[in-house]
Amino acid sequence: MKLSTLSPALGVLLLSPTALDASDPYVGDLSGCGKTHLFNGITQYHSMTSSGVERKYSIHLPSNYSSTHQYPLIIGYHGSDSVGFFFEADTLLSTSKYTPDKIMVYPDGLNESWAGANYSTTPVEQDLQFTWDLLAEIRGEYCVDSARVYATGISNGGGFVGTLACNDTVGGEFAAFAPASGSFYTDATGVDDGCTPARDVMPMLEFHGGSDESVHYDGGQGEGGIEPPIADWVSWWAERNGCAKPMVEDSFDNDLHHSVYTCQGREGALQHYKTDSQKHDWPSTEINFSQLAAGDTPTHIEASSIIQTFFMSFTRPA
Repeated sequence: MKLSTLSPALGVLLLSPTALDASDPYVGDLSGCGKTHLFNGITQYHSMTSSGVERKYSIHLPSNYSSTHQYPLIIGYHGSDSVGFFFEADTLLSTSKYTPDKIMVYPDGLNESWAGANYSTTPVEQDLQFTWDLLAEIRGEYCVDSARVYATGISNGGGFVGTLACNDTVGGEFAAFAPASGSFYTDATGVDDGCTPARDVMPMLEFHGGSDESVHYDGGQGEGGIEPPIADWVSWWAERNGCAKPMVEDSFDNDLHHSVYTCQGREGALQHYKTDSQKHDWPSTEINFSQLAAGDTPTHIEASSIIQTFFMSFTRPA
């Protein structure tokens, strides 16, 4: 089903823009519940057709996956010149240390990139459609808690997570977002830069290095277009979410700065971690592949752990 043809009759996947503090969580499509799968705990690779094009993704189920239990779902978007396999290996998000009770999905961008940059192969609408179709396929095959669907990503993939959050249809399928080192090409000029979130408060957590040499913290010309200053980008989300002034905690000899916003009564619905010494990589206390590629060293925080706590604090309302 194309996004342009969505209507209330579609029911299960159509967003109903409800305030975040609604008391009842979203139920969604449970048709994947009851279906059993082999080789749980091992990442498996799939392909599907979206917009007439073959698209690929991998999925990792908990080793003790039960077809009668509804699991939170996290979709992870890789950076440019990469694929889902490497994002999984970099973040270790499929390991039982971080997601023993969640379904992880890693889609591949066409030609190793996501929409939004001037080097992207696909237009934004096509990758939004792919995400929509991917969610439908996963929900139809696996037992998903549709109130707990989340998106994370790095660099160009982190930027696409921001694009999702600004979309009032596909973005409404997610309960919270957590980009890292994001290149926010589609949200670069201001609070009203075509960003139409699905709900009054869209929980957002962003990690960024103050020494990022690829997606500069102060913004400017990036590899794929103009990028916003990250402090400005965070302030735009504070305005969109109706947040109060943040509480800021400085630590590690003033190298790490953690800003926490309360947004319309929801504490922590907007958060930002800035590490002054960090470069363009996934924050980790142990060396990872993106840190090696950036010529960086381990940093003070473990993003793969932090996002679990953040995500589990928010559900999509009915």
